[in-house]
Amino acid sequence: MNFNDWMENFDHSGRSMPTIMIVDDSNVIRNRIARGSESIELEVVATAGNGKDAVQLYDLLRPDLVTMDLTMPQMDGLECIQKIIDINEDANILVISALADKATGIRALEYGARGFIYKPFSDEELFSALRELLED
Repeated sequence: MNFNDWMENFDHSGRSMPTIMIVDDSNVIRNRIARGSESIELEVVATAGNGKDAVQLYDLLRPDLVTMDLTMPQMDGLECIQKIIDINEDANILVISALADKATGIRALEYGARGFIYKPFSDEELFSALRELLED
């Protein structure tokens, strides 16, 4: 099913569009991802500046997509990915990180993330990655 078909058939608890939670300790990055998400018709249901808050919000809201930074206070992204996957093994997590360490990126994917893009990223890279997660 492609993105447009998915959007037409989407019915999740009365929501009109797919939902996203944005997790990053940078307010600038959270706002940028939020603006980009809304432009491709994703409803931002939550943002979090640390992994601890993200896990609690995910458990409460169960968004369709999650963007995840790896370097954050209180709980890093790798631990957060593990905890979200413990809640829902089908969670759609896109890591967005400045970490250029390939091993860390691979570990994030092994823990359950479904995609990875590096900061800085273009809007098109973000849109493409989010759409790809929705189509899986």
